[in-house]
Amino acid sequence: MAVPTSQGPLPLRLDRAKAPCTVQSFVHLARHRFYDRTVCHRLTAYPTLKVLQCGDPTGTGEGGPGYQYKDELPVDLPPAPSDPTGVRRLYGRGVLAMANAGPNTNGSQFFVVYGDSALRPNYTVFGTVGAAGLKTLDKIAAGGIEPTTQDPAPVDGIPVLRTELLGVRPSCRP
Repeated sequence: MAVPTSQGPLPLRLDRAKAPCTVQSFVHLARHRFYDRTVCHRLTAYPTLKVLQCGDPTGTGEGGPGYQYKDELPVDLPPAPSDPTGVRRLYGRGVLAMANAGPNTNGSQFFVVYGDSALRPNYTVFGTVGAAGLKTLDKIAAGGIEPTTQDPAPVDGIPVLRTELLGVRPSCRP
């Protein structure tokens, strides 16, 4: 799927075998231009969570398409090496997954992993980011997170480099 952004390309490879409902919903929203001109509203830089979150039409982290659907949780993620309990799983660099607000609350928000992250396996993995997209993610992450008066050195917040999805379209190319 072609995902041009204001910071560069973010080509995605969708995995219908692992997450058929998620891919169907994502493609449906893309075809109906739901993602066009939306911003990626969240960047994290925790040692064990490095993601860029996008897909909210309001840009606040609260918006969605007006519907929710069931999780299609991953069963093949390896344990996160940083988690001695074995509960967290490794969402590796380049993974594309759905953001959610709890069980079965998938909508339109998704995240792309720019650095290996240790998370509970509560997020539907539905694809990967192509090589050009990893370069774009690195550029966005290197820009940092907007400081606030409450947090002059944040590890979670709005990316300094405004990243706008310019026209998400299904394509045959990765």
